[in-house]
Amino acid sequence: MSAPDVIPLQAQRWRGAAPEAVEEEVAVEEPLEIRLRGASVGVLMRTPGHDEELACGYVITEGIVEAAAVRYASPCRQVPPEAIGNVIHVMIPDAAAASLAGRAQRSASASGCGVCGRGELETLFAASRPVAPLAAPLPPEVVGAALEALRAAQAGFSRTGGLHAAGLWSLRQGRLVVAREDIGRHNAVDKVIGWAALKRRLPLTDHLLVVSSRAGFEIAQKAVVAGIGALAAVSAPSSLAVATARAGGLILIGFAREGRLTVYAEADRMAWGV
Repeated sequence: MSAPDVIPLQAQRWRGAAPEAVEEEVAVEEPLEIRLRGASVGVLMRTPGHDEELACGYVITEGIVEAAAVRYASPCRQVPPEAIGNVIHVMIPDAAAASLAGRAQRSASASGCGVCGRGELETLFAASRPVAPLAAPLPPEVVGAALEALRAAQAGFSRTGGLHAAGLWSLRQGRLVVAREDIGRHNAVDKVIGWAALKRRLPLTDHLLVVSSRAGFEIAQKAVVAGIGALAAVSAPSSLAVATARAGGLILIGFAREGRLTVYAEADRMAWGV
């Protein structure tokens, strides 16, 4: 089995002393739109590879069509050039199409994992302006303190070991102002941003978003939309998350744990202490 697609990029690694320039490899993340008989039934974020299998498995496991009805899948060519390779058409016979409309509609509205279930590839990227820069450079030690505070606030994880968490650290107040847990990492982030919206605190200028998961495209985009200046994750970012952060002026930090971190975007906005 071949390794998933990865791309190299430049980053800054910090281990408690002066940062060092490193070349990191991140997994490629791109959207895949799945169509049946010309109709979009979902958009997934995935690492490219075995896309036809992914599309067929999706329409079967989501209950959109019966397994026996799936003939084959192939890339769509009647799409804009930039979407070629990211749209797959699953072929089914005419006899299987009678109940397709209702099932496809239910599938497209039932997903709870970020962008999955959105109707068209063109709707994937939300329009948003770049975030406002932080009032002061971000010290690595603050990132560590924020993640320690988040871990202490994870009561559900402590009991179950099965929940993701997201927290919002106020750089002005120097404390974690809210933390939320959920079975879905995207849901945890949405809860935090929803809390801020209800408190009329958006945009979240001079705040750091910390998450207990990897940093995928959806989480990076949510941070940009909410006006958050920095995002730190305990695990890796994806290629599309890095691109989103760089386009939106978002400080993006990965592998923030055990006294170290790696900055993938806006490293010049860090306060390295040297």
